[in-house]
Amino acid sequence: MFDPSTLALFLVAVTVLMVTPGPDLLFITANGIAQGPRAGAVSALGVGAGAIVHTFAAALGISALVLASPVAFDLVRYAGAAYLVWLGIQAIRDPAMLDLRVAAARRRSLWAVFRGGLACNVLNPKVAVFFIAFLPQFADPAQGSLALQMVVLGLILTIVATGWNTAVGLSSGGIGRYLARRPRVARLQAWISGLIFIALAVRLVLVGQRA
Repeated sequence: MFDPSTLALFLVAVTVLMVTPGPDLLFITANGIAQGPRAGAVSALGVGAGAIVHTFAAALGISALVLASPVAFDLVRYAGAAYLVWLGIQAIRDPAMLDLRVAAARRRSLWAVFRGGLACNVLNPKVAVFFIAFLPQFADPAQGSLALQMVVLGLILTIVATGWNTAVGLSSGGIGRYLARRPRVARLQAWISGLIFIALAVRLVLVGQRA
């Protein structure tokens, strides 16, 4: 299905993209610091699930239809930004951060963390733009179905990126666990996590504006 040289070039490009900090990586890091290694890893899985959604949406042409409509594009963008702002406010205002025993009892479930990673990725129209622009560069009509090639490429990208993101989530979770033993630093950490979420929301609104 793929020429070996093309696949090798794709893997190199994916590796470069993988180690470049972006909204998803910051989201995973913030969750790992706030709730520990498992939350960081589950956030990565949620983001990976979102990437799979974008892969199939791009292959089926759904993303192109959404991006062609200014109204649909803005609705998705603002919904994603609003969700990130809500997460940021929750992190900053949650008094449980001052009491580690209460914090442990009030942490979001891992399912909620997974949904958060999924929403963060799916509701970012810039990710849809990326998949539409990036995947076709490595697909060749002479090698068979373009849609099938895009799905395979998207799944490869997702697997590689999720592995890296999971490692980052676990590492940042270790940092969060260390900070959690220090109440004052834990409060500072809550503010940092909250501000990261809000900054991501602002970035999504400003950078995601259509030309």
